[in-house]
Amino acid sequence: MKDLIEIRWHGRGGQGAKTASLLLADAAFNTGKYIQGFPEYGPERMGAPITAYNRISNNPIVIHSNIYEPDYVVVVDDTLLETVDVTSGLKNSGAIIINTLKDEDYLKSVLKGYTGGIYTIDARKISLEALGKYFPNTPMLAAIVKVANIMDDQDFLNDMEGSFKHKFAKKPEVIDGNMKAIEMALHNIKKIQ
Repeated sequence: MKDLIEIRWHGRGGQGAKTASLLLADAAFNTGKYIQGFPEYGPERMGAPITAYNRISNNPIVIHSNIYEPDYVVVVDDTLLETVDVTSGLKNSGAIIINTLKDEDYLKSVLKGYTGGIYTIDARKISLEALGKYFPNTPMLAAIVKVANIMDDQDFLNDMEGSFKHKFAKKPEVIDGNMKAIEMALHNIKKIQ
């Protein structure tokens, strides 16, 4: 991991992009990193486009603004590809991770000539298989950890298990499904470019 990683999340209200960014911040913090995890608030409502951010560093973070030139972008909902400029400011040395089944030609056409890494994952299939419902944020969280090499897979799994036990203390039956979704996602990321 380089010294400062900046991540921008694009999703829709209710898909868990904000929650995933906060879980990522917690996991990175637990490995001794300095972190920021925050949403950009506006007139959010269920289904409306939302943006969330992460900064992860080995040193104290003194920047306190939105992220305009991210190293990584996570797109939780591929319907945003045609309506939101998800590659705006995205560094070519970084990558974009998209929850999609769309083909390479389509993705390249909507990503406005972006030449950095392009990764896809079918978070719908993973969450339906692991959780029985469509919650794309858990697989997308695992995908960004893997692609950005934020932490070792096993450290991440251990941290998430502890986090889920705390978060879902009153619903322990969902812990195994979330852990399965993370494990599946870590092994089902496809690199296009």
